[in-house]
Amino acid sequence: MEEIKVEKTEPQVELNSTLTCPACGHAETETMPTNACQYFYDCKGCGAVLRPKHGDCCVYCSYGTVACPPIQEGNSCCE
Repeated sequence: MEEIKVEKTEPQVELNSTLTCPACGHAETETMPTNACQYFYDCKGCGAVLRPKHGDCCVYCSYGTVACPPIQEGNSCCE
């Protein structure tokens, strides 16, 4: 019987996330940094400064459609 090898591929990390401002509802798609956490984000709609919610590591995990790259990879953010 011939053995079939199955290659495991690493899951692709999504680098784009749409941040939605809780103050005004403005949504903006941004490219997430892969080498740093983003703790602050200035809303382009109303100018509010977004900060991570308690327990979240960054603004993308709090207000984005996609979690930050380290979380997507199953790691802790900003180690």
